[in-house]
Amino acid sequence: MTDSTRITSLRYALIATGVIFIAGLETLVQIWPSGWHWGMGHSHYWNMIVVVYATLGIFLIRASRDPLGNLSLIWFTVWSSVAHSLAMALSALGDTAERGHLIGDVPALLIIAASLTILTQRACQTEITTLGVRWASRDAA
Repeated sequence: MTDSTRITSLRYALIATGVIFIAGLETLVQIWPSGWHWGMGHSHYWNMIVVVYATLGIFLIRASRDPLGNLSLIWFTVWSSVAHSLAMALSALGDTAERGHLIGDVPALLIIAASLTILTQRACQTEITTLGVRWASRDAA
């Protein structure tokens, strides 16, 4: 994988994650409510979650323009996804009516966290290597 491909892969992952956070949650709830929607019937909680994730999605798409300049947002997304999925997993284990989440939104957030972690680390390694070459070239001059 070339250096530009590594950063491009991270850019595409940020855009895809952003689109999922903006439009995908509502779609997934319609397709598979027991794996994505918590509780029975109407919930004020759902509207709040959708707004927070849609906002994060917008900023992830914006971050795709300069992923290495937005590492704190990417790492926030990774760690908040891990924390949120662990909290959901504990809730689903404690309530048999919510067990569908253990194969729905819980692993989905962990997959997003793992993907962004791997792609961000690869992109950062690319940047470190590039900086190392720049410094080596400067020292040789």
